[in-house]
Amino acid sequence: MRPVLECRGLSKHYGAKVALDSVDLSIGQGELVGLLGPNGAGKTTLVKSACGLLRPSAGSVTVYGQAAGSPAALSRIGYLAELFRFPGWLTAEEVIELHQGLTGSRAGEEERVALLGMVGLSDARRVKVDSMSKGMQQRLGVAQALVGTPHLLLLDEPASALDPAGRRAVRELLLSLKQRGISVLLNSHLLSEVELVCDRVVVLVNGRVVRSGRPAELVRPRGVEVETAAGPRLWEGATREHVPQIVAELVAAGEEVYGVRVLASTLEDVYLEAVGA
Repeated sequence: MRPVLECRGLSKHYGAKVALDSVDLSIGQGELVGLLGPNGAGKTTLVKSACGLLRPSAGSVTVYGQAAGSPAALSRIGYLAELFRFPGWLTAEEVIELHQGLTGSRAGEEERVALLGMVGLSDARRVKVDSMSKGMQQRLGVAQALVGTPHLLLLDEPASALDPAGRRAVRELLLSLKQRGISVLLNSHLLSEVELVCDRVVVLVNGRVVRSGRPAELVRPRGVEVETAAGPRLWEGATREHVPQIVAELVAAGEEVYGVRVLASTLEDVYLEAVGA
């Protein structure tokens, strides 16, 4: 199948500064991909290139085979910028109505009610933006990105201002979108959120992809820890498959076993190693 989003040799230069350096990236139908990297790594530049807001210095970006920024590509995407501002005098419903006009959506009030309900703002339909908390505005931003039922959602730090409950709501929303076949490129610093929802992660450093793969593929086993009467004991390098033998040998030796933990590196470990921190 044709990729929903495809970057081939994507490079972006600002004079002598290289923001992206020959990036190859593709996202399939219904795939949720997390984009990680330190500040200045090129993540936002990549997202803006996918929206057609930035023109590549070299390489290409396509959405369903169409050049990013073309009318055909724009009709397929929804976008939430990292730093966005809505007019403070508009209500939540009026913000969605404004974006319905911008995208050409004719779904009317039914869509507005559904989208605000999705992000937990049903009771705030007539609340003005100036009266909203930062978290409420962030949820409203996610709702406007979904106007017109896009096939590809580009989210730049969508949960940055949300409390744990808000992050869970966004996480559940992303998973429901995936089930409906909507693809998502998620730029986030929240590694725990990315690990929970993303099918794949891509780590950018200095404009280059330095790690890519499924979270489970990127982590490494660290060993097996067994809690015994004498205290915890660690079998470095052991995996889940070694657990029955380890426990059997301990029991045969007269040890009392109270618990077993299979240890593995986390996505945070992988990330810190990738960025050299």
